[in-house]
Amino acid sequence: MTWLAETAMLSHGWRRFALLVLAGAIAGLSVPPLFVVPALFVAFPVWVWCLDGAGRQRGWRRFLGPAFTIGFAFGWGYFTVAFHWLGAAFFVDGGMMIVLMPFAILALAALIAFFWGVASALAHLLWSHGPWRIVTLATFLTMGEWARGHVLTGFPFDLLGYALTPTDEMMQLAAVIGIYGLTLLAALLAMTPALIWPADGRSLSRRLLPFFLALAVIAGQLGFGYNRLTGTIATERTDIALRLVQPLVYEHADFGNVDPVALIDRLLMLSDMRMDPTDQGLADITHLVWPESSLPFFLATYPEALARIARLLPDGATLLTGAPRQQYEPGATEPSGPPFNAVLAIDTNGEVIASYDKSHLVPFGEFLPFGAFFAQLGIKQFVPGADGWAHGDARRRLMSLPATPPFLTLICYEILFSGDLGDTAGAQFLFNITNDAWFDGSIGPAQHAHHARVRAVEEGMSLVRSANSGLTFATDPLGRITAQIAPQQMAALDVRPHERLAATVFSQLRYWPLLIALFAGLLVSLVAARNGRRRRV
Repeated sequence: MTWLAETAMLSHGWRRFALLVLAGAIAGLSVPPLFVVPALFVAFPVWVWCLDGAGRQRGWRRFLGPAFTIGFAFGWGYFTVAFHWLGAAFFVDGGMMIVLMPFAILALAALIAFFWGVASALAHLLWSHGPWRIVTLATFLTMGEWARGHVLTGFPFDLLGYALTPTDEMMQLAAVIGIYGLTLLAALLAMTPALIWPADGRSLSRRLLPFFLALAVIAGQLGFGYNRLTGTIATERTDIALRLVQPLVYEHADFGNVDPVALIDRLLMLSDMRMDPTDQGLADITHLVWPESSLPFFLATYPEALARIARLLPDGATLLTGAPRQQYEPGATEPSGPPFNAVLAIDTNGEVIASYDKSHLVPFGEFLPFGAFFAQLGIKQFVPGADGWAHGDARRRLMSLPATPPFLTLICYEILFSGDLGDTAGAQFLFNITNDAWFDGSIGPAQHAHHARVRAVEEGMSLVRSANSGLTFATDPLGRITAQIAPQQMAALDVRPHERLAATVFSQLRYWPLLIALFAGLLVSLVAARNGRRRRV
């Protein structure tokens, strides 16, 4: 490792860039569901050592010079591996856009890596060449991760902190510090090997102490999680019973190819199927759930669908289904704008009694930023819609239906936004419908599902998740999966949400402790940098 440290510090130009891309790619193996956590301890010290060898620049190169390039290259490798599964979407619709796949993945990874480049450049401004320098880099890296999760609608997939959630036990710390707190912790722990090499005349025990402290922190995380899992009682609710349908609907890729009659036939058959001789079908079900994109057509084109749904539902039951929804002004015959990606609640009279319109749309997936410009290049959003999809009102995520405990409705990747889910104080459980069929055959669906489980832990609420092709499952408030359907299986699953736990530390304080920790990290960095300059003088 001394050789690697010296090589990283002395490298420059394309060799340093290539080394950092490789190191970042190795670090990317830590993302869910791969969870090669030791890869972080191998890769992140390379970033520290390269900054050690980066000379101080003047003018604009202080911000966009070698220090920026170091972080950018590392991030480019990391995000190329972390986001490679997005390429599966290019195989949809006959794979006509497959030739663009590698360029699109590399371009997206480069765009997100910009945040890590800025973090690296800012950290180098306060670089101290002492042990506190890993606090400096971890602090600015966490700020960069926060920024990419919020700027321009945000893209918080594969935040670094998810690497510290591979088991139910390790996941429990999210109830205290949230995923961004775990990101700061993961960065700090992963950089500790950079303090071991090169020796620089320090004793071996002094060099190894930070690394052993990192191992002790991970052991403490496991112990905390074990105690929380064994000491918390999760109780199923008795006032609600849901049947989740996983229908494998692939017509979502082209609304023009949908046969509404055949599709409703399939959904009704799956909804009322008997899974064993004792199964009563829908007799004991209060809510039937169809996932996002299960109805890839406007109900107005097949009005009989509502009547057929009404005949299927037992008295007092409700269907919650993903469907496109058009909005009309009073007296108008044409819709007033683009459609909404919605959840519709349909009762036994065949009436839509409530709805939620997806408010946090996926850029390039469900709407095109700068759409007119990209349209000239022949680029369109992946998910079909008339002119893209309209943004709903995030304040309406909490749904309160007759004889139903209030629940928080989240469509697809809205479940990713830690601390920004909506009115969690009034909700009793999290309700997430999604369609990850765009990414079948990749790690994408499992990764998305894992992110959703961490939200349940943060909020202390159980999660009910219905996916078109997988993963469909339910968890308790501790994020443990209590029932699930295998991916690519056309089936139904009966589940009950659990009672909400007492408020978690995270649900009460959100990210105030993290902000305090980041402020402390900045103060430490300023003092360490100032003392380092005094010693050099």
